[in-house]
Amino acid sequence: MEVCYQLPVLPLDRPVPKHVLSRRGAISFSSSSSLFGAPDPRQLSQRRGAISYDSSDQTALYIRMLGDVRVRSQVGFEPERRSSHPYLCIDFRTLHTRLGCGSTAASAPEHRVHRLLSFQRYLHSSRVLRGIPQQMPLHILDEDYTGQARCMLDKVGNWNFDIFLFDRLTNGNSLITLTFHLLNQYGLVELFQLDMVKLWRFLVMVQEDYHSDNPYHNAVHAADVTQAMYCYLREPKLAKSLTSYDIILGLLAAATHDLDHPGVNQPFLIKTDHYLASLYRNTSVLENHHWKSAVGLLRETGLFSHLPPEKSLGLERELGSLILATDISQQNEYLSRFRLHLDQQSLCLSNASHRHFILQMALKCADICNPCRPWELSKQWSEKVTEEFFQQGDIEKKHNLEVSPLCNRETNSVGNIQIGFMTYVAEPLFAEWARFSDTRLSQTMLGHMGLNKASWGGLLQEQTSASEEAELPTPVPKDGDSTGTTEGTSSKEIPQGSSQS
Repeated sequence: MEVCYQLPVLPLDRPVPKHVLSRRGAISFSSSSSLFGAPDPRQLSQRRGAISYDSSDQTALYIRMLGDVRVRSQVGFEPERRSSHPYLCIDFRTLHTRLGCGSTAASAPEHRVHRLLSFQRYLHSSRVLRGIPQQMPLHILDEDYTGQARCMLDKVGNWNFDIFLFDRLTNGNSLITLTFHLLNQYGLVELFQLDMVKLWRFLVMVQEDYHSDNPYHNAVHAADVTQAMYCYLREPKLAKSLTSYDIILGLLAAATHDLDHPGVNQPFLIKTDHYLASLYRNTSVLENHHWKSAVGLLRETGLFSHLPPEKSLGLERELGSLILATDISQQNEYLSRFRLHLDQQSLCLSNASHRHFILQMALKCADICNPCRPWELSKQWSEKVTEEFFQQGDIEKKHNLEVSPLCNRETNSVGNIQIGFMTYVAEPLFAEWARFSDTRLSQTMLGHMGLNKASWGGLLQEQTSASEEAELPTPVPKDGDSTGTTEGTSSKEIPQGSSQS
């Protein structure tokens, strides 16, 4: 079943005739005006998802060819089906307004702007416009909560930083609060002459574009990765070598690295013929989308519009290079390159390209550092990511698709998934990072990972023992055996957690 949402939006204060500037996904394109300057007043802006493009731009034409939306000459336009799979038809939906009661497109004196939002921001807007209260209404935090959050920020560099508690203390605004604090703490707001209003708007939009209904890939995960990235930036080798440009790039990449994540993986998008898979030709589909979404928000807010265009474009490219490095399918390639540098002792952090590579490795570590956190935190993340896997598997079963590896809740468990992930992905990466930065933090991370792996192993063993006991054959009482019961059960067969008086 295909679902289409439509909502009215406010018109511009003045008419904007002639050309149409369409926006979709996460990037702005305009061949007739500066990339970062004010848009041509003759153009009409349309927004879809988070990407903007001009119909005269070749990239825009390519996106339009994917059949994402058909603009009609009449009032409004109707969305086209972007995927052959019913589940994925529900994502970025259009918002438009009619030209007024009794009016038509032909008789209207002016055009109206069609405001198109990312799916996550659309849902939020639709609730507000329809008068439906949010599931979790925002309350103004009292001084006690604010004070506790401020105290936590004083210890933001500690590896045992509890991002779940911090998110509660900030009323679900952990990503905004944490990123803003770190940028300000490094003096980057003043150094790069960032407009405070634009910066705050950018961070709010970033947090909104994370899907809060994803168990794992949500804004809290982005805040956790940003906090981990900060810990790595403070490591001695990096702290004395990285420039302010490297630091702002690393923090922004961490905050936006999973932007607008749909809660399913790349193979799922490919086998369901999702339009993003077609757009990025089945290569780093999600990572490309996260990058383009981030760039779209940078351009929409004009956060770096005061910089020369070549500087802004360079920042966008390097931001993409960092985010693309988080593609887990490229793990072995990056790890082999990292290992070769360490074997040959060829890393020189005075070299800009080498610093950028280390930032890539730091972001990769931050992205999958959950097994390296203390058990109380690591266990929560493990359960969340596994639940997201299982939800994808449930969707695949529902639509008679082949269930992806690790996504079948009937044949997998949190423990065996985590042990396999630590063994084949996390341990090799963090072992090489410890070779590069042999510090107390690196040893702490490896120590936590070893303990967490043992803890999951112990839980698995307990579960196996409990299941074996539950499957023991029922003893048959002999004639005259007063110890037997009519049901023939014994105390051994009582399931774990049961009680019997």
